[in-house]
Amino acid sequence: MISGDPELPNVFDILEGRGFVAQATDVDELKQYLSQPSSCYIGFDPTADSLHVGSLVPIMALAHMQRQGHRPIVLVGGGTGLVGDPSGKTEMRQLLTLDRIESNVAALKEQLSRFLDFRDDRALLLNNAQWLVELRYIEFLRDIGKHFSVNRMLAAESYKIRLESGLNFIEFNYMLLQAYDFYHLAQNRDCYLQMGGDDQWGNIVAGIDLIRKKLHKGAHALTFPLLTTASGAKMGKTAAGAVWLSADRTSPFDFYQYWINTDDRDVERFLKLYTFLPLNEIEQVGVLEGKDLNVCKSILAYEVTKLVHGRESALSAIEAAFSVFGERRLPHGLLPSSDIPRMSGERADAVPTTIVLKERLDDGIPAFELFAEMDLCESRSAARRLILQGGAYINEERITHVDLRVGAAHLKDGGILLKAGKKKVHRIKVD
Repeated sequence: MISGDPELPNVFDILEGRGFVAQATDVDELKQYLSQPSSCYIGFDPTADSLHVGSLVPIMALAHMQRQGHRPIVLVGGGTGLVGDPSGKTEMRQLLTLDRIESNVAALKEQLSRFLDFRDDRALLLNNAQWLVELRYIEFLRDIGKHFSVNRMLAAESYKIRLESGLNFIEFNYMLLQAYDFYHLAQNRDCYLQMGGDDQWGNIVAGIDLIRKKLHKGAHALTFPLLTTASGAKMGKTAAGAVWLSADRTSPFDFYQYWINTDDRDVERFLKLYTFLPLNEIEQVGVLEGKDLNVCKSILAYEVTKLVHGRESALSAIEAAFSVFGERRLPHGLLPSSDIPRMSGERADAVPTTIVLKERLDDGIPAFELFAEMDLCESRSAARRLILQGGAYINEERITHVDLRVGAAHLKDGGILLKAGKKKVHRIKVD
């Protein structure tokens, strides 16, 4: 698909309609740039071997770009990762070695390949260490540093926050390096659009200024809103920590359950951002409530899990959830573009499961201890409170005594199903 085709919408309109746009440089000029096949890039932090839910908005934006005929560039900050971005941070982040970064980059490309087609350079994954590590410091200061005003840099929001707690010189260089990335990609990859979170606006505009001064050409910026849930929580954060895109860090079942627990007020917004379902179908969701809205949460969870982990893992997760919590039936005509199937309830093996020694069950394990050990509660005291409040279940039966010991007598079909509240489950099996 080519954006120059008059039959296709401009990708800017798609992104704006789905809630991706927080700020943009001159919209008419940006849409003109996007009216023909063009390159765009987003930088990703390589400090871990997996991205997390907080990275899904930029990933989805790049996927929309590619679907409309543009070439996305994933820029992994192998070079800037050696410095550390101060944006949004109250303290200096850990600096990584090149070997660790290279290992992480390989893992990130595998994850991103579920969203982007890297074949035949349809999308590129580049590591800015390729050009930043070899920079000669004096030449860099003379050719690039002279274009930056220290007064303007200190006025940037990313620096103002850190000045209160202490900003070191290596971090102060970050804006210059990110601006140089944009300049390098414009000069060598014909890329004149950088996208990123709204906290990156100052860094992106610095790159636009550098391109104007060095190449005498215009460039463009588009930033995404920094998302929180309707309750004010940061996207992708739970009491147990980050929700990762790696199945080794967050199981597909737990990933699916994260989206099932979406606040009612966020369902329509998240369907627009995190799925490719058509807008005219999603807009029906705004008038729903109760059970119908809960079904939409199942569709959201299924669609996002399918994108991140593949259809088979999504099917396993949804069938396991339905086997534990019951099926949510789809109202006729609601979000028909989703391929969410009717469930048979035969994939309960996707429920998080832990093997315990038979000897432990013979002796009996205090229920509050077991709930804490299986991460159904943050601590033993939290598990005690859950039991006292009537929110802890074994094999669908409420635990009524805080001193209950879970033993072999609770085995049912070779396992024991623990449930904390209505949404968190864990299965125990015996070795």
